[in-house]
Amino acid sequence: MKKNLILTIVAIGLIVLAGLFYFGYTSGNLQKIFFKPKVEASGIILFYGNGCSHCENVDKFIRDNEIEKRVNFTKLEVFNNKENANILVEKANSCGLPTDKIGVPFLWDSKNCISGDVDIIKFFQNAE
Repeated sequence: MKKNLILTIVAIGLIVLAGLFYFGYTSGNLQKIFFKPKVEASGIILFYGNGCSHCENVDKFIRDNEIEKRVNFTKLEVFNNKENANILVEKANSCGLPTDKIGVPFLWDSKNCISGDVDIIKFFQNAE
């Protein structure tokens, strides 16, 4: 009798969990938890690497001049994120840059590739 009660409770629990998982997955909530959504790689993208001194120069300029309040752009770190690094290569290739010439900081504005802290800072100085 006690075994049957325990088995019934376990079976009901498994059915409830399966239902929650099914409805959570089909609604997209579990997909967001278990599968990272793909980064939207459009618009202006600033690629940088943690520990890159030239990237820090660009970041300081952005902070000091409150660029993020005026210009909508996405920042993607590439040294520790393979997906972001692949996006960088894809954008650089779209500009005809060979793989061995790709470095950070690197900015893609949906048409042009801009590399190096000096040129990226100039881009942001002229951006509205």
